[in-house]
Amino acid sequence: MKKKHTFGEWLVAVRPWSFPASVVPVAVTLAYLYWAGLEINMVNGVWALLNIVVFHAAGNAWSDYFDYKKGVDAADTFGSRTLTEGMFRPHEIRNLAVGLLAAGVGAGLWLAVRTGWPLVWIGLGGLACAVFYPVLKFNALGDVCIFLSYAFLPTLGTSYVAAGVINWNVMWIAVPVGLITVAILHANNTRDIRTDMRARIRTLAMMAGGRASAYIYWAEVLVPFVWVAACVTAGVFPLWTLLVVVAFFPALGNVRMMGRLSRKGATAIVGLDELTAKLQLVFGLLFVVSFLIAVWVR
Repeated sequence: MKKKHTFGEWLVAVRPWSFPASVVPVAVTLAYLYWAGLEINMVNGVWALLNIVVFHAAGNAWSDYFDYKKGVDAADTFGSRTLTEGMFRPHEIRNLAVGLLAAGVGAGLWLAVRTGWPLVWIGLGGLACAVFYPVLKFNALGDVCIFLSYAFLPTLGTSYVAAGVINWNVMWIAVPVGLITVAILHANNTRDIRTDMRARIRTLAMMAGGRASAYIYWAEVLVPFVWVAACVTAGVFPLWTLLVVVAFFPALGNVRMMGRLSRKGATAIVGLDELTAKLQLVFGLLFVVSFLIAVWVR
């Protein structure tokens, strides 16, 4: 008999705890454009934000399906449990991913009709990242794919749909936001080095090894603060953006947690990916608020 799933179960299947990775780049871009004095179409901006969340949900389900089929996620791994514990059947997660991708493509095309053809090329890049992510992830290119799809492309796309122009200055905000987003994946892959080796895939964490992976993670969550400070010094960001330093304290907590890897093993960093997503949310909110305050106190 076919099992009927609740809305809560479908929500679990798309891993909503990870959504700050897609919400933050769009929100920070809108705030940055507002601070830069550009006229913003907020309808298009909110549309873009909701659409990237749909793509993100699709990408999560798509990745989980292939992780399960490849043997990356199994009963004894720390990854998604929706398939390994039998909550869903593989074809249900696959169909969920395809349905969400279709919805995202349809909404994206309508947004392109409202704005212009350049968005189509940006959208195709995002779609390619979502569809080919499992293959890229299995061949040590997942970190690059994540930076492209959750930093480079969404900031450029948001600047185009909201302000009517591709503003390359948004790359200044893409770097710190993107690094923390990549750290979410890197924390996950560092935790799973042993089981990923068993599944015969390659990740950056696996190639670097545990100790070097810890250093990489520390850089990914700490360099964004140095980057923002440097941009303030150079006059690229307003002084108020130093408010993001408040997020430095949870970042240090994450750094300490990763530091336990060498002594206690992978179990010491279970949940670090979710904590990194929460760090992204705090960092992103402070980033957004800082640009707004910089406008309001002029």
